[in-house]
Amino acid sequence: GTPGVGKTTLGKELASRSGLSYVNVGDLAKEGELYEGFDEEYNCPILDEDRVVDELEARMSEGGVIVDYHGCDFFPERWFHIVFVLRTDNSCLYDRLHSRGYTGKKLQDNIQCEIFQTLYEEAVLSYKKEIVHQLPSNTPEDLERNLDQIMQWIEQWMKDNN
Repeated sequence: GTPGVGKTTLGKELASRSGLSYVNVGDLAKEGELYEGFDEEYNCPILDEDRVVDELEARMSEGGVIVDYHGCDFFPERWFHIVFVLRTDNSCLYDRLHSRGYTGKKLQDNIQCEIFQTLYEEAVLSYKKEIVHQLPSNTPEDLERNLDQIMQWIEQWMKDNN
């Protein structure tokens, strides 16, 4: 999902409830300096996607990993049994990003990314459509509902595959 939709909050809480491990790709990249330059326009480092995949390969092959990142088109399809794309209403997202200090082009481009469902479309093009699911992420109630729904999915998957 777009920055600010609640991926990290959901991912960390889900890991806590499920016992699965959690990886925030942004943090992983920062710790390992997995970058290939700096984007002056957006004032952020440019992820070295190949190095990120190499760094995660062993962990992902073991399974049981929740991966938190806004994009997904560079991750191998074999890594995921299900993909959730969080969606947030624009007014709510605007407030969240503005409170993080996003301004100008960076703020507008992220809002447009959400309006045009860019990351959902990327997920549908990158993985089998039937494993990609959109979840609303506007309120604490949405968060709880999403956590409950994903936990039910995890429990069912475990029954079916173990």
